[in-house]
Amino acid sequence: MVKFEVHDLNIWFSSIHALKQVNLEIRSNEILSVIGPANSGKTTFLRTLNRLNDLNAAFKMTGAVELERKDIRGIDIEELRRKIGMVFALPLPLPLSIFENVVYGVRMQGERNRKKLEEKTEQALRQAYLWEEVKGRMDESAFKLSGGQQQRLCIARTLAVDPEVILFDEPCSGLDPISTAKVEDAMVKLKEKYTIVLVTNNVKQAARVGDRTAFFLSGELIEIDATDKIFTAPQDKRTDGYIRGRFG
Repeated sequence: MVKFEVHDLNIWFSSIHALKQVNLEIRSNEILSVIGPANSGKTTFLRTLNRLNDLNAAFKMTGAVELERKDIRGIDIEELRRKIGMVFALPLPLPLSIFENVVYGVRMQGERNRKKLEEKTEQALRQAYLWEEVKGRMDESAFKLSGGQQQRLCIARTLAVDPEVILFDEPCSGLDPISTAKVEDAMVKLKEKYTIVLVTNNVKQAARVGDRTAFFLSGELIEIDATDKIFTAPQDKRTDGYIRGRFG
């Protein structure tokens, strides 16, 4: 089943043509790794999927992005962002307890039942591979957690509102190898229930977790294919050059 369809997508920020005639599909319950050098358009593409680019006054878009055959511009923005959660490069815990961080969005949706909030918290923290590390610390400040734990807490906060899609924007860029491995383990497990789009500068990470990989360069989608094919027999020499570290 196809989750997203992107048709003839062009994006400008003032006179800068950031994405050029992009066409692709994102399948349900896959991890799509998105790679490319700086200024390739990969983060702009990611932020298009939940309309975060709309916050930029210089943003202009042509073409269409459809979520399950519905143009995302026709979906209520709050509903769209509930369906499409996002985890950023730097963990951004709220200045609250671990528990209140996880249930923040659930409370915003109107849930007040303490038992249901506790159930949501445990479920989300288990999915984020964090429950065993924090289950006795629910009232502690989230700022007492390590960087890797904070990132997994942000994943749990995203999961608690029951999204359908999770967008990861370089989620391991500031993490040590052990924390990175835990986040990657969580992603692989989460694709059983969610569709995941991962923007990463780490081509090895893209190879480890992606079912398919898309390579962007200078705002263009150069190639998209099964990850093992992209990394062993790419169709375009520019893809091969980037993966081998010849540029970027």
